[in-house]
Amino acid sequence: MTDHAAPGDEQTETLVGIAFEDTFRAQEFLTAATRLASRHELDLRDAVFVVSNKDGKVMVRETRDLQTSTTAVSGAVWAGLFGLILGGPVGWLAGTAAGAGAGAITAKVIDHGIPDEWVDWFRQAVAPGTTIVAVLLGRVNTEAVFDELRRFAGARLVYANVPASWQDRMRDALGEESLGSPDPSTAVDAPPPDSSTTT
Repeated sequence: MTDHAAPGDEQTETLVGIAFEDTFRAQEFLTAATRLASRHELDLRDAVFVVSNKDGKVMVRETRDLQTSTTAVSGAVWAGLFGLILGGPVGWLAGTAAGAGAGAITAKVIDHGIPDEWVDWFRQAVAPGTTIVAVLLGRVNTEAVFDELRRFAGARLVYANVPASWQDRMRDALGEESLGSPDPSTAVDAPPPDSSTTT
């Protein structure tokens, strides 16, 4: 299987977010991703845990020191981080998202500028009681990743800046049903304003 880099002439990174109801399961997923990296099946460039408790309070845990940050949570910050990585808030899947806080990123977000209406959608899309693993990848052996995802049935794909057909394969590996048509009556199911997914 030919390795994959994120679509786009200049885009060389793939960002994937997967939500788990069990924090330990989320950690196991990151361990699996690290194992794939050691086998040169993917290039794991960065990863972060975004933990939302039952009350909806969000904490960010970086994977370098695994110390939980309890600084003020801002959906604008995490949205901005993804926006900076991807060149804009595009391609979010319906269902869930997350907020995070970090001073250095905050400054960059302010400079970058994220539409207020998109940030509002982003905040409303947070799913309490979940742990999201967001991984930033370079080259990926997609078949190896699809095979590994099958071990994590029950998790939910939050985001992937890859073609829709690949998103479908990822959801299928996780045992998810197709997203189908968004429900326009709910903010969570509605796509963020001015967003689009390139296939």
